[in-house]
Amino acid sequence: MDREHYTKRSHKFPIEELTREAKAALKERGVTLQDIAKIVYQLQSAYVEELELETCMYHVTKVLEKREVVHAILTGIAIDKMVEEDRFPEPINTIIKHDEGLFGIDEILPLSIINLYGSIGLTNFGYLDKEKIGIIRELDRTKDNTVNTFLDDLIAAVAAAAASRLAHSV
Repeated sequence: MDREHYTKRSHKFPIEELTREAKAALKERGVTLQDIAKIVYQLQSAYVEELELETCMYHVTKVLEKREVVHAILTGIAIDKMVEEDRFPEPINTIIKHDEGLFGIDEILPLSIINLYGSIGLTNFGYLDKEKIGIIRELDRTKDNTVNTFLDDLIAAVAAAAASRLAHSV
């Protein structure tokens, strides 16, 4: 949706619209819900008998129906894109662009997602942040002019939250 559409409306958007926007933003950055579901499967298949990717996809979708989640995704992607365009002041633009190890703010935004599903979300997120499984690794290792400093951690948080949601449901 364009800026004019949003500025003419109330500041509170329907969650369905926000979810569509977040999914579109993820797709534009090369991330599918199936990519995230595969990570959830890897995290939970040893603990849930006969786990199917479809079940993981369901939990990913449910996580993406939370307002806090889509707000975090849209914010993080917007920051990454603005840094790609050198629209942040220095030195912060370079710090984010190079995903400096001690920056840490890129891990703070995802905490709003993982905190929705209890302490298991935090341990799952820590594991994914360290191991960089699946699409998280691809995003982290992108070497062209694409910046994924926030996106890789947000994907880890969504996967961690979905895995936690799944664990709480069995």
